[in-house]
Amino acid sequence: MNRLCFKSGLFVVAISCLAGVALAQPYPSKPLRFVVPFPPGGINDVMARALGQKLTESLGQPVVIENRAGAGTIIGTELVAKSAPDGYTLLLASAAHAINVTLHRKLPFDPVKDFALVTLIGTSPFFLVGHPSLPARDLKSLVAFARSRPGQLQYSSSGSGTSIHLMGEMLKAGAKLDIVHVPYKGIAPALIDLIAGQVHFSFGSWLTTGPHVRAGKLRIYAATSPQRSKSVPDVPTIAEVAIPGYSAVAWYGIIVPAATAREIVTRLHGELTRALNAPDLNERLTSQGVEVTASTPAQFADFLKSEIERWGTAVRQSGAKPD
Repeated sequence: MNRLCFKSGLFVVAISCLAGVALAQPYPSKPLRFVVPFPPGGINDVMARALGQKLTESLGQPVVIENRAGAGTIIGTELVAKSAPDGYTLLLASAAHAINVTLHRKLPFDPVKDFALVTLIGTSPFFLVGHPSLPARDLKSLVAFARSRPGQLQYSSSGSGTSIHLMGEMLKAGAKLDIVHVPYKGIAPALIDLIAGQVHFSFGSWLTTGPHVRAGKLRIYAATSPQRSKSVPDVPTIAEVAIPGYSAVAWYGIIVPAATAREIVTRLHGELTRALNAPDLNERLTSQGVEVTASTPAQFADFLKSEIERWGTAVRQSGAKPD
């Protein structure tokens, strides 16, 4: 009997020790997966790879970029929402995360409750650009020109319900214009037809529109951000010229499954903040039109709430539907 108790005691001690080892296992102890709900090559992908490299260096584990594009970021986002909340799966969130709340009647996840916010990386203003054949040389003239030709001016977007579509609808409502939306399957064909003069104007990041503006293939009218862009400070905002309070920016943030331990979120936040404050990465992102923020999780939560409200209003007013 005593021998049995002794063996049982040893077994309990052994199990306790193994559990202690498992609990004490340092994070991270295996590669991380960084899901990008966009195809390779765009600003989201470039940003994720740059951040992934920094995290690989600081965490001592590989960070594998996984592009899961489709359904307006829903495919990649659902993948992360349903992943284990162990800190090994990260999502690069964007304005689509806020837009989808109102754009879709039903989502396979809750954009707020199913995620823990780590940090807002930064924001990027978009720019209202037009074909150089337009007689309007500035935004005031463009608004006047559009009003004089109701229903005749067309603007392209990367698809129905996308941020570019909604930026146009916000311009339409705020300036009381009668303009026609022409949706495309992505930003590339929308930009190609704009440069070819098939449509009159559109919106785009400085990364995509800047080279064409410098080459004289597009004319730049205004920034969509509430303040002037640091990349192009001479370009006025829509808010200061035509529509007070107009604000619509692209943004990028890191989120993880909701039940991820606070200690892991704190660790990731610290590593990401250091990465974003590193001169080389900061300068690289700034050169691509990103205004780096590196917020706290609480600040990110406040920002996301305001974005859901802002884009939700635009979706409801425009009646936008997903493609």
